[in-house]
Amino acid sequence: EKYKLEESMQKKNIFLALIIIMFALPCFAKEQSEVPTTPRAERAMSRVKPRVNKELTTKGLQLGAPIFMRIFKLSNELEVWVEKEARYELFKTYPICSYSGYVGPKLREGDWQSPEGFYRVSGAQMNPQSRFHLSFNIGYPNKFDASNSRTGSAIMVHGQCVSQGCFAMGNKQIEEIYLMAYQAFLKGQEQFSLHIFPFRMTRKNLRKYRDSPWFDFWSDLRKGYSLFERERRVPVVTSDQGRYIVRRNRRRLAMMD
Repeated sequence: EKYKLEESMQKKNIFLALIIIMFALPCFAKEQSEVPTTPRAERAMSRVKPRVNKELTTKGLQLGAPIFMRIFKLSNELEVWVEKEARYELFKTYPICSYSGYVGPKLREGDWQSPEGFYRVSGAQMNPQSRFHLSFNIGYPNKFDASNSRTGSAIMVHGQCVSQGCFAMGNKQIEEIYLMAYQAFLKGQEQFSLHIFPFRMTRKNLRKYRDSPWFDFWSDLRKGYSLFERERRVPVVTSDQGRYIVRRNRRRLAMMD
């Protein structure tokens, strides 16, 4: 009698566990699908993965670690930084093949100007089906842009070498950049920051543009640039009353599992 009761309880527990798994699986699948991919994108990433892995290992870095990116428009550079021991280290600087417009922020849809500011990219913003080989949406307009009535959409970092407001990297470069972002998302990074500057925000460079109508805007951008230069941590950026607010990042950075 006692044995039958225990056997019945075991069957009941197994049944309940199966029910829980059945409900959990769709949630898990949904979480994984937030980083979209395609066979074409997988092939492109597999081509460059051995080379990227080797270069990372040489610098004591790991594929899948959290990343951070910076763009400098005037010098046509995109930097990829990789987290190591709660700080970021520079992995590689890629030449930007083409971007639109001049130094200064994007203001409106169709102005053929590339943005400047502080942006964040999630896995859902990755586009493995891009007609420009591979791409990700930078998240323009952000809250700051919207509060300043700046408009536009579908501003990307992508392959090929043609731009209509985007940052075109060329196909070989975007394959490496895309791989770094994709693997970071798979390893648990929810978003990575992308900071876009007109030029390296040194005092000397800023003085050259002191008569620019964007001087105050650039001075706010410089706060984020300087904090990262000093601490190698991505600062916390918010916006208030049409201006960026930049603070030190006091939280411990996400670590590898």
